[in-house]
Amino acid sequence: MTQTDDFYKRKLNEAVERNSRNQSSKEKKWRDYTLEPWNKKTKYKEKKYVNSSNINIKDLYTKEDVPQNEEYLLGFPGEYPFTRGVYPNMYRGKYWTMRMFSGFGTPEDTNSRLKYLISHGETGLSIAFDMPTLYGYDCDNVRSEGEIGKCGVNVTSLKDMEVVFDGIDLSKVTTSMTINAPAAVLTAMYFAIAQKKGISLDKIGGTVQADILKEYIAQKEWIYPPEAHLRIIRDMMIYCTENAPKWNYISISGYHIREAGASAVQELAFTLADGFYYVDMGIKAGLDPNKFAPRLSFFFNSSINFFEEIAKMRAARRIWATVLKEKFGVTDPRAQMLRFHTQTSGYTLTWQQPLNNIIRTTVEAMAAVLGGTQSLHTNSYDEAMALPSEDAVKIALRTQQILAEETGITDTIDPLAGSYYMEALTNKVEEEAYRYFDKIESMGGILNAVKNGYIQREIAATSYRRQKRLESGEEIMVGVNKYVEENEKPINILKISREAEKIQLARLKKVKELRNEDEVRKALEELRNAFKDENKNIMPYLIEAAKEYATIEEISNVGREIYGGWKEPVIV
Repeated sequence: MTQTDDFYKRKLNEAVERNSRNQSSKEKKWRDYTLEPWNKKTKYKEKKYVNSSNINIKDLYTKEDVPQNEEYLLGFPGEYPFTRGVYPNMYRGKYWTMRMFSGFGTPEDTNSRLKYLISHGETGLSIAFDMPTLYGYDCDNVRSEGEIGKCGVNVTSLKDMEVVFDGIDLSKVTTSMTINAPAAVLTAMYFAIAQKKGISLDKIGGTVQADILKEYIAQKEWIYPPEAHLRIIRDMMIYCTENAPKWNYISISGYHIREAGASAVQELAFTLADGFYYVDMGIKAGLDPNKFAPRLSFFFNSSINFFEEIAKMRAARRIWATVLKEKFGVTDPRAQMLRFHTQTSGYTLTWQQPLNNIIRTTVEAMAAVLGGTQSLHTNSYDEAMALPSEDAVKIALRTQQILAEETGITDTIDPLAGSYYMEALTNKVEEEAYRYFDKIESMGGILNAVKNGYIQREIAATSYRRQKRLESGEEIMVGVNKYVEENEKPINILKISREAEKIQLARLKKVKELRNEDEVRKALEELRNAFKDENKNIMPYLIEAAKEYATIEEISNVGREIYGGWKEPVIV
């Protein structure tokens, strides 16, 4: 049962008190007699150092910056509050799952890319979908024209999914699908493939993003009003908890929040606030959080400010464990763990001097590993211009493999623990996150904060401040506002042919010719009745509709007829 008191305000006050400190006499002496004379001698001009979260970075951190109860805050790896990692031996036992961008053009194109990456050592599949699929439109909809396969693979019916996974044993791979508004439909298709191949759902492992709150905050790809999508997520939670225990039915995503312009603290706070909402929703649906919380996973961005990103990930684990234990009464350590996938930053990639992006991605990937990620996607150097080419995606995969096999950063668990700077920064990030939780709670929760535009305004303001810093030169982006080259040589990029659209249109036409229209209509009518009845779980009806080759738009339109659409408030 959730608490109704000022939980987040109390935790904020605890964090503020913990982070208050006094300068030691030894540090004062060093500043007066060593630092200041040196600064004068070298004519050093003091400037303000801040990270993306507008946290002031001191010139020196000492033990005075670390509270006396730091051992409690840290704990040990694999134990509450999981600051040092969710598994006792971390990467000594098993490397993180290495996922690369897949999904473009036709299902055949994507199937070929998946097999290519598996042959080069990828250990988990990751699939992105094109804009028509993300919005729940068929490839023959007028809105889909010119967009087929451009930013991911096109999936209109179960036939497309069957081609994507042709020759791939779903019982031996884990699949991550970047899909949100129609996430339940794609999950239903994935489950339908497994069942048609005789694989029971308890053998299926993977993740579907499904985080609709993030869509209203940042990515703007929704179909229905928030309450309708949240009902669908609730049904996925219940169905998967009972039938697909290895399936992570929601990946609560901070990645897109960060890409929209949020700071590290905002990414952390808004993402965890979404997560707390889903926990509360599951409890209200009658589920035991000790049973369903282990299937909630997270998706974070790893950006270029190295230490800030590591601190964010360490703070995320501690906050999640603390809130689930103290606020929601979760007792199972597995349910208190925050497990997450990480993707290196997209907004730090530049089309200017694109090979520089290899270095940026490497630094960001190192931060993710030192932050304790369970899964990692490294962006390709050409992604500022197009979907990644084979050469680029192979270098991105090799980046992870070199980090894992050659650098030694996986040899010990949480190697930065105990660093005065790292621990002080982790604690400060935690404090600022609780400040946001308290503010959001005062508005009646994250759903209200999204619907009234508060979250969106906060992100927009941060994005504007960063843009002004870039334009003034206060923040450097190599190749963009410093070390600029006038005449750059072009690189080869992946281009999606309009032929993909022709192929998809032909396949859809054939699907409709071969399917049993009476069974399709029957499945859609049963789905419509399930949508109208709050007491019915829609997942079995979605799976049946998928098996009859009802299309993504036909299925989505059932919901459109019942729920209508939604427009966000004007953000000023």
